[in-house]
Amino acid sequence: MAFEEKLLSVAPPVEVAGRRVKRYHVTADPSGIAPEVAAAAYALLPELLPEPDGTTPPASFSVLHRGGDSGAYLNTYSWVWDNVLHCSIAVAGQPGLGCPDGDPTRFVRLERPWIGCVWELPPLAHERDAWVRHVLAPDRPDLDAYVADSLRSPRTGGTRA
Repeated sequence: MAFEEKLLSVAPPVEVAGRRVKRYHVTADPSGIAPEVAAAAYALLPELLPEPDGTTPPASFSVLHRGGDSGAYLNTYSWVWDNVLHCSIAVAGQPGLGCPDGDPTRFVRLERPWIGCVWELPPLAHERDAWVRHVLAPDRPDLDAYVADSLRSPRTGGTRA
């Protein structure tokens, strides 16, 4: 089977555990990620976020990916130590990754040193540039501008349909 890019959308940001969290969704399904999968993933979000460090603006972003099989993945990336990304991942529906079964709503933490697959990585480049543009480069960090600046692309990359 040939590689195909997936659909990419942006969900409204939320505030969780003292952090403002930007949210991306990745799926091949034109109807999007099922609400019950998103709800189950975001219920685990507080456990995946580090506590704010008191000096870095408390911001994070997540990528919720619904795989083409039974898998669902929630990757969370949080800004810490001024310019470093902290990564935590939860997975559901993948017994080979420690999930209890194939249920895409039963998320567990992934304890492997992974940061994301090819469909989950496109937001990282954008978020790096947005962090520099709105937080590191200005005389005063603008967290509101950072949170408002999301990757707006209908696909995870390229122009292939």
